[in-house]
Amino acid sequence: MDTRVIGGLEVGAIGLGCMGMTFAYTTGERDDAESIKVVHRAIDLGVTLIDTSDVYGPYTNEELVGRALQDRRDEVVLATKVGLVLPAGGGAMYRDGRPEHIRDGVRESLRRLRTDHIDLYQLHRVDEKVPLEETWGAMASLVEEGLVRAIGLSDVRPAEIEKAHAIHPVATVQNELSLWTRDDEVVEWTATHGVGFIPYSPLGRGFLTGRYTSSAEFGADDFRSRLPRFADGALDANLAIVQRVQTVAERHGATPGQIALAWVLATGDQIVPIPGTKRLTYLEENAGAAQVRLTPEDVRELNEIPPPVGTRY
Repeated sequence: MDTRVIGGLEVGAIGLGCMGMTFAYTTGERDDAESIKVVHRAIDLGVTLIDTSDVYGPYTNEELVGRALQDRRDEVVLATKVGLVLPAGGGAMYRDGRPEHIRDGVRESLRRLRTDHIDLYQLHRVDEKVPLEETWGAMASLVEEGLVRAIGLSDVRPAEIEKAHAIHPVATVQNELSLWTRDDEVVEWTATHGVGFIPYSPLGRGFLTGRYTSSAEFGADDFRSRLPRFADGALDANLAIVQRVQTVAERHGATPGQIALAWVLATGDQIVPIPGTKRLTYLEENAGAAQVRLTPEDVRELNEIPPPVGTRY
């Protein structure tokens, strides 16, 4: 697989998001053995950016990734996140950007991931109750201590990136980006400033693959069943987006998902998407997107796809 450099880290052009292996998507159907096979096969295919977070589970995702990488740690760029908390006893997720939470969090993540350093440590969300200077200063201190190689931000706007960047270099930004969630402002900012962009949900939470045609296909524990774009009326309207992607896919002998990922890659050289999967078949398909070369006409056609019906959340 071709490689790209983001934030000084060389990785395969397609990464792997691990969230769905233990969290958010049909969590009652966990198959850790299969997920570990997916991680190992990903590495074999050149998919070397492995992304997780302490809040996925919580904690179970990092533990799973740690087991999967215990004999292959040096072959990957390991990314995780801190700053979101899911109460163990139940309740709403909340943000915590306090320096003490950052310092405690990294040590717990290192333990769960079975490693002595994290390649990319990302602030999952900015905590409005804590000055960003304090949170980012704590993140930067982890680089100085050698616990972390680089630090990044997630779900942020240019003003926040600039504020953090003035304190310590922002290696990457992880925002949602796909054919139905555009983010031209941050894409342009990262390209201009030499910052990597890691799109999460580059397949529109699986919708752009064409596999889903009804909200009834999502289990009760699948959070997509509660998202506006997947509601019955909206989903029916949004199928027109997949049909447009399918038209381009047929010209290339590719799948709609591969075209959706190829479009993300074509958006900028600083971009490495992290489609998530817990199935070997879908992993192989996603990795194959790195070989798809869209023409300028393809890109223009895809750029003209109308926005979806329904908000992100």
